[in-house]
Amino acid sequence: MSDDVPSQGDLLSSIPAATARIIRFAADIATATPERADYQHSVLCQVGLPRRETQALTFERTNGNASLLIEAGKLWNGKAWVQQPIPYGTRPRLALVHVSSEAVRSKSPVVEVGRSVREFLMRLEVDTGGREYATFKKQMRALSACRMSLGFGTETVDAKPIERFSAWHESSGDRDPLAPGVIELTPKFFASLSEYAVPLDARALGALRHSALALDIYTWLAHRLHRVQRVTGDRVTWKNLREQFGQEYADPKNFKRKMLATLMAVRAVYPGARLDQVKGGFILLPSKPPIPKVISQVRGLNAS
Repeated sequence: MSDDVPSQGDLLSSIPAATARIIRFAADIATATPERADYQHSVLCQVGLPRRETQALTFERTNGNASLLIEAGKLWNGKAWVQQPIPYGTRPRLALVHVSSEAVRSKSPVVEVGRSVREFLMRLEVDTGGREYATFKKQMRALSACRMSLGFGTETVDAKPIERFSAWHESSGDRDPLAPGVIELTPKFFASLSEYAVPLDARALGALRHSALALDIYTWLAHRLHRVQRVTGDRVTWKNLREQFGQEYADPKNFKRKMLATLMAVRAVYPGARLDQVKGGFILLPSKPPIPKVISQVRGLNAS
């Protein structure tokens, strides 16, 4: 073989970082079984946070008969209540999966999140550059302060995820600087999570961590496809998909192009996903979940 033939490493270094990461993780997922599962609440696999920044203090997303209402909250800074924005983007999604996963595995609503922002970012395998610090802290405060309500038919359910956020404070005489930060889930959210946790492949989440839309599509398919019962599959229309995923797109054609491109990346790291594009939408076909059932069973927990 000629020495001029580029190696796989050389080829990966010549393409965008996000694409190279998907290729690497896709190869690992295709050849190796995951060591453990990560988890997300089944409802948040169907209706997720905003993907882009919004100046509004409320946000709604609907999928079929399920609807999510997010209301921005306030946090006490020691002197005053400070208004927080609506959390958005990839960071709150990854953080919520991490905290939910640790809570499921430990069977405890209290999760240690490290002594610093940098330590937590490393756990999430996210860039620890200085610019990320302020952005991530802002998003975590927004997530901890917000209120979530779920609508099913005519029923409204309080689904606020975080009861207590005590982490990464500036040093003071009232707090041990070496004490690890903690996030405590609300009793309602933790109880519901323990019953309705959806197993996810951490490698797929890592591959898609650059895109909130990709994370949403992956978690939706992980929850949805293995529940399809009919051999002929279930149909979803472009209208359905736009209501669920396309609120941020004014032009339906732009959403369709973005959805198709993102779906290619998602299917690369969820090779068992079976769905066919048809006129007007897709047919979802019975598929294996991304995590084998034996791996998703954590200390007696049967994840949904």
